[in-house]
Amino acid sequence: MKIHNFSAGPCILPQEVFKEASESLIDFDNLGLSVVEISHRSKSFVAVMDEAVALTKELLHVPDTHEVIFLQGGASMQFIMVAFNLLTESGKAQYLDTGAWSSKAYKEAAGLGKAEVLASSKDANYNYIPKGYTIDESADYFHCTSNNTIYGTQIKDFPDTRVPVVADMSSDIFSRSIDVKDFDLIYAGAQKNLGPAGATLVIVRKNALGRSGRYIPTMLDYTTHISKGSMFNTPPVFSVYVSMLTLRWLKANGGVETIAKRNDEKASLLYQEIDRNSLFAGTAAIEDRSTMNACFLLNDEGSHKEYFDKLINTNQISGINGHRSVGGYRASMYNAMDIESVQVLVNCMQELEKKYS
Repeated sequence: MKIHNFSAGPCILPQEVFKEASESLIDFDNLGLSVVEISHRSKSFVAVMDEAVALTKELLHVPDTHEVIFLQGGASMQFIMVAFNLLTESGKAQYLDTGAWSSKAYKEAAGLGKAEVLASSKDANYNYIPKGYTIDESADYFHCTSNNTIYGTQIKDFPDTRVPVVADMSSDIFSRSIDVKDFDLIYAGAQKNLGPAGATLVIVRKNALGRSGRYIPTMLDYTTHISKGSMFNTPPVFSVYVSMLTLRWLKANGGVETIAKRNDEKASLLYQEIDRNSLFAGTAAIEDRSTMNACFLLNDEGSHKEYFDKLINTNQISGINGHRSVGGYRASMYNAMDIESVQVLVNCMQELEKKYS
């Protein structure tokens, strides 16, 4: 029976990608060697890195003003790299606080220089995206997290500002169309829509670099990795390879524009049931609901949780439990998830309703 994987990350990836990746663990590119044992400077792997970069540029319509690099350390490493490269010694950065990850990003910047929280939704356990704030035009950059996996919120409209915009898009990169030229820096851990944990995608405007006026450790300097084609040191070979395969899959399935329509359909199906079914309630503000992570609660957990969990297990639904800071359930519907899996979850919700209506 098929497992319906709603895990928030590491998460579902296309089965076709798993198949090809598993075969390459034994024999990659007809070399008689595994993809994880060849030199990262070999012709075969350089071609992988080049294709991953080229596909990123093609699928996101990255302009020539920006560089694409693959790094390590996850989004968490980017929290401090962003500050080292963009925060000047006499300047300041402004952060939009929409959850755990944006708070951690702010903390790293504040430890290096002047950083401030411009607006926050902490007062309501991050169940909405703050609006109506004004970005200080003297700021070195404005930082936001586009999608908040824990709380199920997502920025629908990014601010129109002259200030350089930095966005952590770890959990919704490649899930919807974005205009890359509106951002000075985008970063994303691979382990949602891109590939397995280990690689981090960075898209950075070329002329945004070299202005901080501070010493930047070699490994934390974006120009280091740009100048070496993402291979200053040994890259996360397998993660980059699987990411490349996933980007191939995305292109073959119509690209970002097509996958965005599929993601909207999946999210609409589940949110309609959450709103219709009297036994459930969503946790995020309706206008800020994430298409990637739908968080919801049972209105009467004491009476209904045991049976609902039984339905979930019987129907091979995995990774559905909500984060401890929110509780309830969280259905993560990343690019590779079929709408049929969402329908299985909806069917369980409807079956619960029939039993207790």
